[in-house]
Amino acid sequence: MGSARSDPSWSPLYRAGGASALVFVLLVMVPVVLVFAAPVPPTEGASVLAYIAANKVVYLTELVCFVGLGVPAMVVFLAVGVAVKDVDKNLAAIGGLFGVASEVIALALGSSPQSLHGGLVLLSDSYAAAQTDAQRVSLAGSADTLIAATNAVSWAGILTAAAILVLSIVMRRGLFGKPIVVLGILTGTVGIVCEAFRPLIGPVYLLYGLALPVWFGMVGWRLLRIAGASARETSSPRS
Repeated sequence: MGSARSDPSWSPLYRAGGASALVFVLLVMVPVVLVFAAPVPPTEGASVLAYIAANKVVYLTELVCFVGLGVPAMVVFLAVGVAVKDVDKNLAAIGGLFGVASEVIALALGSSPQSLHGGLVLLSDSYAAAQTDAQRVSLAGSADTLIAATNAVSWAGILTAAAILVLSIVMRRGLFGKPIVVLGILTGTVGIVCEAFRPLIGPVYLLYGLALPVWFGMVGWRLLRIAGASARETSSPRS
């Protein structure tokens, strides 16, 4: 284990991580607000296709936000991993790797529970234009397949929670403070369970869903503070 200190040469990354964390929180809050302002997407093929046709702007906004937040999340995980590397470079590297890998997987999948998938938008257009019941039944079956894959347990979600847990453990001797450490360990632990058993736990998942943006927000604020302190250290005259 090393000592906690701030490396001024990484200040631009810390600032980028802090700003990205705030973007992450914003991308989470937009669809959360929409959940209360519009109906939640159903989980059955024909119903989803009809829902998308009636709420396309809302659906696309939620899809873009939930999938797109993987981009700022990668920057945050990288910045945190670098910020705690002098405490334990091995765990910092593992935590950062878990975090970046999880978001790469999420972006590659291009989908997010509940029932958010770009392919469903195309199927919805075809469903609305279908001329026969046989065509509609076939399209609904294809939608059911995509929905099942989208709402199934995802290793991307498990790795995200694992990254938060590992990095928070390293933070115990780092620059982030006890509240962030405690929240991170709880969020990571609960998140692994929630993601692994997501199809079974129902509304309980909201505990993790609410803790996640709070952790990112607190970490982002701290990264900005670390960047500011590093910049002042660099510019201060040396005796």
